[in-house]
Amino acid sequence: MTATQRRGRKIMMTPGEVDEFLTTQRTCRVATVSASGAPHVSALWYAWDGVSLWLYSVVRSKRWTDLSRDPRVAIVVDSGEEYEQLRGVELTGTIEFVGEVPRIGELCAELDTAEMLFARKNFGLDEMPHDGRHAWARLTPDKMVSWDFSKLGPA
Repeated sequence: MTATQRRGRKIMMTPGEVDEFLTTQRTCRVATVSASGAPHVSALWYAWDGVSLWLYSVVRSKRWTDLSRDPRVAIVVDSGEEYEQLRGVELTGTIEFVGEVPRIGELCAELDTAEMLFARKNFGLDEMPHDGRHAWARLTPDKMVSWDFSKLGPA
């Protein structure tokens, strides 16, 4: 169950706005914790299925190594340049790995929707190309916080 946002209610997005925003944006920022406890943040394309955020990551990356050791994660998807345009969602929780590592395309019904959404959004394809270097991680968030500064009205 996702925790509800308590603060900033004036600028928080509705569930429908969050869903539309996460569906249409392309890039997220993934924050992991290294073995030394230092934070590591990296940008990554993702897919949103209405419940979970799906990350398709290189398995020989620092991000994947960090998540394999400690699956706790914070992810931000945001947009806007001017103050009144700032919008975003922060999702936190624990990553689950899905499918083979690395992904070479073995049948995995649990990945069907995520791979279709990701391939269409990011590659304009109906099927996911597999390169044997990436694998899937799913975040079904424990908590989501959103903001849309346009809801503040004119300055």
